[in-house]
Amino acid sequence: MQYPVTPDRRYFVVRGRLWRCSNPELAEEERSRLVQELMNARRAVKQALHQEDEAALETARHKVNTAKIALGERGEVWWTDGAPDYNQKLVKNTPYADWYAALSEEKT
Repeated sequence: MQYPVTPDRRYFVVRGRLWRCSNPELAEEERSRLVQELMNARRAVKQALHQEDEAALETARHKVNTAKIALGERGEVWWTDGAPDYNQKLVKNTPYADWYAALSEEKT
C-alpha cells in the first residue's frame, strides 16, 4: 500500500495522521541495516507478547525505539531549517491540511 508523502518528503499519512519519514540522508547500507534491526526488534516484541514475558517486551520495545531514532523517525528531527515536528499529529491540525484535503478532492 502506498501512503501519501508530504511535498517536503518529511511525513507520510496513515488514516489522517502524519508519521515522520526516515532521514533521506542516511547511506543506503546504513538504512538497510537499521531497517533490519527494526524488523528484528518488532518480531521480538511480538514474541514477547505471545510469551507474556514483560522483561523481554521492555527490551524489545527499547530496541524498536532505538532503531526508529537512528532512522530519524523519532527523536530529534533530521531537517535543519528549524521547522517544527508534526509527527503523529492529525494532518488536519497542521500546515499540511490544505495539501491533504486537495488529495481527497483529486480522488473524487
